[in-house]
Amino acid sequence: MNALVNIVKQNLGLGSIAVNGGVHPPEHKQESTTQAIGQLPLPKRLVLPLRQHVGNLPKVLVAVGDQVLKGQLLAEAEGNISAAIHAPTSGTIAVIGDALIPHPSGLPDRCITITADGKDEWIAHSPSDWRKEDKTTLLERLRHSGIVGLGGAAFPTQVKLLTNAKSLVDTLVINAAECEPYITCDDMLMRERADQILKGVEIAQHLLGANQCLIGIEDNKPEAAEAMRLACTNSPLAQSVTLKVVVVPTQYPSGDARQLIRLLTGIEVPANKRSTDVGLQCFNVATVLALHRYFDFGEPALSRIVTMTGNVKIPANFEVLFGTLVTDLVKAGGGALEETDDYIMGGPMMGFSLPSADVPITKAANCIIASAPNLFAPAPPAMPCIRCARCADVCPVSLQPQELYWFAKSSNLEKARDYNLFDCIECGCCTYACPSNIPLVQYYRFAKSEIIAQDRAKEAADLARERNDFRLMRIEREKQERAEKHAQKAAGAKAEVANAEAAKTDAAPVNETPDDSAMAAKKAAIAAAIERAKAQKASATAPQNVADAKPAVQAEIAEIDARREAAKQAVSEQTLSEQALDNIASTQDEK
Repeated sequence: MNALVNIVKQNLGLGSIAVNGGVHPPEHKQESTTQAIGQLPLPKRLVLPLRQHVGNLPKVLVAVGDQVLKGQLLAEAEGNISAAIHAPTSGTIAVIGDALIPHPSGLPDRCITITADGKDEWIAHSPSDWRKEDKTTLLERLRHSGIVGLGGAAFPTQVKLLTNAKSLVDTLVINAAECEPYITCDDMLMRERADQILKGVEIAQHLLGANQCLIGIEDNKPEAAEAMRLACTNSPLAQSVTLKVVVVPTQYPSGDARQLIRLLTGIEVPANKRSTDVGLQCFNVATVLALHRYFDFGEPALSRIVTMTGNVKIPANFEVLFGTLVTDLVKAGGGALEETDDYIMGGPMMGFSLPSADVPITKAANCIIASAPNLFAPAPPAMPCIRCARCADVCPVSLQPQELYWFAKSSNLEKARDYNLFDCIECGCCTYACPSNIPLVQYYRFAKSEIIAQDRAKEAADLARERNDFRLMRIEREKQERAEKHAQKAAGAKAEVANAEAAKTDAAPVNETPDDSAMAAKKAAIAAAIERAKAQKASATAPQNVADAKPAVQAEIAEIDARREAAKQAVSEQTLSEQALDNIASTQDEK
């Protein structure tokens, strides 16, 4: 780690560090920096998508009809990587269901809609004494803050502030480059609220334990750089750690975290590692300001600065509550001018067209551009690749875009993976520089999505095969267990028969043979059967259910039984007489 610190200190002057690739498109930043940050009127309706961050969707805690206060928790973080959602103002939960959201797919998603009551009434604030509280407690509190990366990545901040023995952070990098055209929200934030940013930097440094902090600003923001230098001079953090504002060349995409880290420190983060693996962590200036508002004032993530620019009357920056509709923001900018045909969220290089102006502002929305043909002409038709290699010259991560293009176009996905497709940051430099107007980034996005889909399908197939293998093993095991049980029962039955035979043999008289014993047992069984038959016959002929009969009835039954016996006796005597006569006749015949 000491060697890393020495490398960083040696490269603070930036004398020998060059920008790797990149382009320099028209900036269009001055239009929205002529006015101070504005405040939007309180909207009548706020639509809060649950999908405003990277990771799992939060768990909804409210129901339709509930009265909520400003700052109240509406949905709590679910899982390790997730972020909470809070009420940006007081009001009533009107709807919990699907609504149109700002997403390239143009599909609706689950949202919480609040009807504002106009009171803007807060919950009780609960700031933290973060200098004295345990870091684990602070990180757990941060989990409920809803703060995510406000530079556009929207990664939950509490995850980035976790450290362990394997990821000790020595250098804290504050990303203030804001390299993409049209976007000026961070620029204006640094000009007006530099002191608050430094207080947030102090909290991030405390949680990470970093020994130095570098603030990277492009050289096209001199007012912001001067404001941050002054704030650093007045910050108590400068007395305990190395704190420095470093101006970097204006070159898109120098605001990418890995590119900025390389510019500031000379360290290149490996593609298969995170910045914390090399002792570095990077935060956007708006993100650390949100840390200050949460820990020092108890205010969760409710709003952010958004640039409203492009084809509007008054381009400017506004502090916007999350859930505010884009139409409200356009009105604050004086309304859209004629020929406005689209709205872009983000910058022109990495942003995307909104499906409608009635979508809400989310945590990832740093800029809304009103598009018109005079600003963004329709893309000309793509021509065949001429292999000029300009795309390779401007690639900031040193890929081979033309090769990736051929692989993606021919669906040779494994080859595209071998050429490090997933190292592409989709900055759009290759598309911007291509003289054949080929939408290269679109091909890369297609190839990435296909590879991800194939990997998921393979994972599902492997899981299904594994489950089937376990099922077959279970069936075989149960079959063996049943066979063993049957074998045990059969062995037990044989043992019982053997024991019975042995007992019979032992019980037989000594002078009798086994055959005589068996014959005697057989005769005894026959005699017992005859006796049972006789008893059955007697019980069958006996009158039934006469115990409770009247005396007259019993007398009648007795008389009938007497006649039956007399008849039987007469039949028996006649039979004997006939037999006697037959005997006499047979005797005479013999004589």
